[in-house]
Amino acid sequence: MSSGHKTVAGFCTVLLSLVLVITGLAMRWPAWGWGTAAALLAVAVAVVPRLTAPAVDPLSAEFTTEPDRPTDPPERREQRVTDAVLPSAAEDYDFRFSATVRWCPQEAPKGSAPFSPSGVAIGAVLERAREITETCRPQRSSLAQHRLVGELAVMLPDPGGRLLVMAEEVTLTLTEPDTARLRKLSTVRKDEALWSHERRYEQDRRDYLGKDVLQDTGTAVVWWLAKNEDQIHKAVGDLGVLAQLSAAANDRDVPERYAHWVPAQPEGHQAHGPAPDGDAPHSNHPLEVPGAVGPGTPPVNAFERLLDALGVPAGHEDAGVLARALHEGAVQVGREGAIESVRHRFDPATVEVPGLDTAPEVQEEGSGQEGRPGS
Repeated sequence: MSSGHKTVAGFCTVLLSLVLVITGLAMRWPAWGWGTAAALLAVAVAVVPRLTAPAVDPLSAEFTTEPDRPTDPPERREQRVTDAVLPSAAEDYDFRFSATVRWCPQEAPKGSAPFSPSGVAIGAVLERAREITETCRPQRSSLAQHRLVGELAVMLPDPGGRLLVMAEEVTLTLTEPDTARLRKLSTVRKDEALWSHERRYEQDRRDYLGKDVLQDTGTAVVWWLAKNEDQIHKAVGDLGVLAQLSAAANDRDVPERYAHWVPAQPEGHQAHGPAPDGDAPHSNHPLEVPGAVGPGTPPVNAFERLLDALGVPAGHEDAGVLARALHEGAVQVGREGAIESVRHRFDPATVEVPGLDTAPEVQEEGSGQEGRPGS
């Protein structure tokens, strides 16, 4: 009998005793009536517990010959995978894959061998992830991660049909050294593309000036008139300058039909050839004037008049291109010294840096790289 049953039986006995005592006092029972009541109370005390006791379960544990078996622990159906190596679309750049793999058992096919659910589930998830990552560029690791999150969030059967498998909490990263290398390669590619475009732009400008604008005097005049349609008389006055410039750009003499348009050389300048031995060097080009002795002296000469005729300001980048073209032509015919001051005056690449003794050599080398044909 349990404690609850005993409590109920005691309560009923006390209640019945009180009823009998109150009834006997109210009805003034004789002595034999109290004896009968006591006997009835004793019978009730013996019968009530039996009447309130629950029915006995014949299959309860106390009637079995074996003890109770412990409850089996719940089956584990998830496992964490960390830093699994997966290939990318670039050789030698691998992703690091991490995720929580979850699976649900299916009815195993007939005749299938025993297997580890966790191993089968992880292998199936990694294979699904590999099919995606091997098509992704390592620079796009965040995009590949979002694709994996969507693809692996669906429960799909493994190749053997034994489990339904999915993955959550997916992360996909690259190692720090690989990230740094890719960042440097990207910077180099951008700089190389920019330099290539700038070089091609410079080549196009030189080809345009040397092979088109300054091809001959007539072409130079037409080009000048196209930019200055209302200055026909000025174009006629500058025919000699245009003839000299086109002749120098193409490494040839000024045509005879334009010779009378060429300005007369200043007194003291030689017409042809280098200065004799023992004499001070003099300019032998008609673009030079007395007083233009170096890059620091701003010459007011025929070249400035040409720039003015072409509508090109002295500080404009086109002035430097024309000066380099003229200088290259003079170098090929051995008359570099005659127009050295022109190049120093109008080519921004020859500006000297104060305090550096080697500045002219460095500038000369840089100018050669930018202006060398075919670079």
